[in-house]
Amino acid sequence: MLQTAADRSPKIMIVAGEASGDLHGSNLIAAAAEYQPHLQFFGVGGDKMRAAGCRILFPSDELSVMGVVEVVSQLPRIYTRFKQLKLTLNGEERPDLLVLIDFPDFNLRLAKAAKAVGVPVLYYISPKVWAWRSGRAKVIAERVDRLALIFPFELKIYESLGVKAEYVGNPLLDEFAENQPAGLLRHHLGVEPDTQVVGIFPGSRNSELNYILDTLVETAELLHRKKPTAKFLVPVAPSLSRDVIEQRFSETQLPVFIVEENIYEVAAACNAVLTVSGTVTLQLTLVGTPMAILYKVAPLSYAIGKRLIKIEYAGLTNIVAGRGIVREFIQDAAQPQDMCAEVLRLLDDSDYAEAMQNNLTEVRKMLGSPGCSARVAAIAAEMTASPL
Repeated sequence: MLQTAADRSPKIMIVAGEASGDLHGSNLIAAAAEYQPHLQFFGVGGDKMRAAGCRILFPSDELSVMGVVEVVSQLPRIYTRFKQLKLTLNGEERPDLLVLIDFPDFNLRLAKAAKAVGVPVLYYISPKVWAWRSGRAKVIAERVDRLALIFPFELKIYESLGVKAEYVGNPLLDEFAENQPAGLLRHHLGVEPDTQVVGIFPGSRNSELNYILDTLVETAELLHRKKPTAKFLVPVAPSLSRDVIEQRFSETQLPVFIVEENIYEVAAACNAVLTVSGTVTLQLTLVGTPMAILYKVAPLSYAIGKRLIKIEYAGLTNIVAGRGIVREFIQDAAQPQDMCAEVLRLLDDSDYAEAMQNNLTEVRKMLGSPGCSARVAAIAAEMTASPL
């Protein structure tokens, strides 16, 4: 039987375990398609990766759980999915390359399985060994063939370990370049230009809502009492349950808009944002929107994490800056009164807000130039013996 071009095309299994990974995976797939349209991607991701052309074996939200306590309850399902992927690595759909995006506890185990059956591994967005479990750097070097790093300071960690690592830039710069905010969201919502708008950003994990949503709402209610003319804007990530968020806000008298717009467009419509930590802090940084960061998980998860995590900050913006340019309210310190006071300062103290915006501009420069996704696509094509 004559083999078609598609049959001969390299197959790449790609695994992203959460919303940010879905985003970066979709950009990688799109960049690869521009140069190598016959590359076949399949694996684990979300709606963005599916839209970019990836055949989804199962959705990433089946794996995305935050906190030690929360993970334990989902272990049977996670293990079942792991076995499915492990069998695929050496089955009829055996890939020519495994691309792993962040999500280290799951993906490093999958890397070991791939190594055992001779499937090369490219790890894109390395596990944050600079934050905790630094010993994992040696494990990564043993199980991974190539590393695509998104922070330049990570290179030093792998220099002496024999793994081929390279700094490819930060993928958010590509996304931002393609999604420049038009500044029309206020107009579409009927919000006047001089109305102060506060963003309430609940993140992308449903498992976080149990510990964060009430605190966010209580803070917004305090702000509303002090600034009754202000409006509130809540973006809902594709991985979140809109119903849960709408139900909680419906119990209040807040003038709130719950939207599913591009995150940069939402950020540009806000005067200040109260946000969870994570990738979203860098997205806000690229827009230059002043912010405050909170982080809360189950008490036991926090107690364990506090012993393991070795960095001073929770927000990526502060981590990249190497200093606290954005105030963080972590666990018990995430008190509505204190966060309300910080957001009010961002709204009313123009010098304070401008100083933060200047610092955010400096962080943006530190991230480098766009082109990250194309660089990673070139590495993936090279590793499948299909150079761009």
